[in-house]
Amino acid sequence: MSLLWLVPVGQKLLLWSALSAACLAAASLLLSFLRVVAFYTRNWQRLRSVPTVAGAWPVVGHALVMKSDPREFFQQLITYSEEYRKMPLIKLWLGPVPLMILYKAENVEIILSSSKQIDKSSMYKFLEPWLGLGLLTSTGNKWRSRRKMLTPTFHFTILEDFLEVMNEQASILIEKLEKHVDKKAFDCFLYITLCALDIICETAMGKNIDAQRNDDSDYVRAVYSMSDIILHRMKLPWLWLDSVFHMFKEGIEHKKSLKILHDFSNSVITERANEFEREEKCKAENNSTSKTKRKAFLDLLLNVTDEEGNKLSHEDIREEVDTFMFEGHDTTAAAINWSLYLLGSYPEVQKKVDEELDEVFGKSDRPVTTEDLKKLKYLECVIKETLRLFPSVPLFARQLNEDCEVAGYKIVKNAEAIIFTYGLHRDPQYFPDPEVFKPERFFPENSQGRHPYAYVPFSAGPRNCIGQRFAMMEEKTILSCILRQFWIESTQKREELGVAGDLILRPTNGIWIKLKKRHSDES
Repeated sequence: MSLLWLVPVGQKLLLWSALSAACLAAASLLLSFLRVVAFYTRNWQRLRSVPTVAGAWPVVGHALVMKSDPREFFQQLITYSEEYRKMPLIKLWLGPVPLMILYKAENVEIILSSSKQIDKSSMYKFLEPWLGLGLLTSTGNKWRSRRKMLTPTFHFTILEDFLEVMNEQASILIEKLEKHVDKKAFDCFLYITLCALDIICETAMGKNIDAQRNDDSDYVRAVYSMSDIILHRMKLPWLWLDSVFHMFKEGIEHKKSLKILHDFSNSVITERANEFEREEKCKAENNSTSKTKRKAFLDLLLNVTDEEGNKLSHEDIREEVDTFMFEGHDTTAAAINWSLYLLGSYPEVQKKVDEELDEVFGKSDRPVTTEDLKKLKYLECVIKETLRLFPSVPLFARQLNEDCEVAGYKIVKNAEAIIFTYGLHRDPQYFPDPEVFKPERFFPENSQGRHPYAYVPFSAGPRNCIGQRFAMMEEKTILSCILRQFWIESTQKREELGVAGDLILRPTNGIWIKLKKRHSDES
């Protein structure tokens, strides 16, 4: 104690302040831990009867046995769903949070058809720094109001205006693929992804980032970096606290990528808003000489109003634009890539697609029209069957906002319901020989009587994907352009793909194909 009196008064105060802060932090952490333990204990008791995967530890649950590698983690989920196929559902613990894994149509319907169970999983909070509370992450009245406001912007007649962009970007893609004709196998995954990124950037924001010719841009890198970081964080409970997360390398990279993404969106929104004001002013003065510009979702958002006539704020618009960017390129790119892989693996199916394309287009390489898209019925079945085998979003989640009953089990409020799309789509009750690629499953006569929730690649119910028409239009356009030019041959077996359930379903080993020119003997 005698030494303490030698310390100056100011330093004593600082020392006591530091000690007090440390004690307060320790007490806060202890209180939080006790709350977590109480939450876990209460739910463990109430959910004891639900079938559980072995290997859970108290409080941390299955976090220690879940693989951090996306490929291995996804294989775990596949294994669990196969092992417990006869069970109506299974339970996993992610830390103290109970996850109910659903892969039966009748149980999936209970959650997705509900007008009450519309809250996205608590895991979606890790998307909020990037996407804010937009259509994907919002809930309750905000979501209902926003959905009502945005639904008209996805009307088919408006989507038709985006077909020109899709055709233009498809032409660039064909040009890039030409150099691989009659050469060794190559990985086409990035080619397709950059094309989809260019399409969504121009249709969402009216900005051509030319990703197909400049795949090293800061924005492109930031999009992929954010997706990887968010997925990694979701699976590790010790990174859930912001204060802890931002001390790690991922947290620092997250902050850097977030700034790039928001700076880009903000600059584009400001630029388009200023143009919009100038155009409105010119119209008011009856002195407009500017030619009509190609519209983007952003332009529609600048003009949309709610029931009270209120317009979206700059931040509201950024939330939705960023959401379109996040949801609208990886998902469609994955579907196109998986379609190419399957067509290259099943030449008899590809031949049927070629016959349909010849009927619609002849030998022409003209741009795709909306009338063409309506006629490509077999190609649409190919895409649907692709999304059955390889759903772009292999699983999605809801946080239950009230107790509910699933298959005779009482599931508690705040539990997470995980819709395991990949497993759901392989239920032999509705899809015999589930691993076989058969587009004919989706012929109208073969779809009759199938449970409406046995196939949900775009989710279903009140929170189904608002952009599914846009996605199908893009996928049919890009695939029809590629397949009119090239014959595809896949060089991988299914087990060589390295399927990984990231935020989207990716092949960790890429999609390797060979290309041959179609109609090469004709002028």
